[in-house]
Amino acid sequence: MPRNWTAHELLIAMNVYCKLPFGKLSQSDPLIIRVAEKMGRTPSSVSMKLCNFASFDSTLQARGIRGLTGASRADRVMWDAFHADWNQMSDDSEAAFEELIGNEDVEAAASPPISPPQGPSEGKSMVTVRRHQRFFRNTVLASYEHRCALSRIAITQLLNASHIIPWKDNEARRTDPTNGLCLHVLYDRAFDRGLITFDEDNRLVVSPLLKSGHVPDLQRMNFAGQEGTALHLPHRFTPDPSAMAKHRNSIFKG
Repeated sequence: MPRNWTAHELLIAMNVYCKLPFGKLSQSDPLIIRVAEKMGRTPSSVSMKLCNFASFDSTLQARGIRGLTGASRADRVMWDAFHADWNQMSDDSEAAFEELIGNEDVEAAASPPISPPQGPSEGKSMVTVRRHQRFFRNTVLASYEHRCALSRIAITQLLNASHIIPWKDNEARRTDPTNGLCLHVLYDRAFDRGLITFDEDNRLVVSPLLKSGHVPDLQRMNFAGQEGTALHLPHRFTPDPSAMAKHRNSIFKG
């Protein structure tokens, strides 16, 4: 007889759901197989649980994609808990995932290495900070299927999970994936410094600072030459319009 899922197992399952692109929620995925083995469950049961979470995902629903229909009340409670407090749940779920898989394996899989953020992180242990950063990066990159939302470059080592509202400016949104974009390192730095932003239709807007005076060909090609290009939106956790508006109005050097 199938055993019920515990809250601890659901915490790990939701963590895995966030880390995997929707197209990889299959029982044949290596991560799902490993998590299932560690839990003493079948890959099929873990895969089904992730697809239950997908049934709550409004972004997928808007695209006509449906998860499984057998989600439980406990599944909904876990889904809502993450959306109510991403920071706490990302910390808790990363800790549970580390305990299940092994901390060394988790750290080895974090590529590129994560550096401490700048900003008011005093009072938080570096363990928590690293968990927050790792969860945010993995979730954002998975949502964009490990491709830059602007250039479509798919080299993971050249991709960053960019905060729309900066880490230092809003502690509550540090791990909220709707406050993130997957961008190539060049666009990530430009976005962070307010040299580019995106309009209400998610099209690239370039600061005059990148277009005035003598502009080298490479700079023109990557910025002014791409102005008006629309972001490729993720299959889940789409950018929050209010966060994008804050970036346009408060950070962009227009």
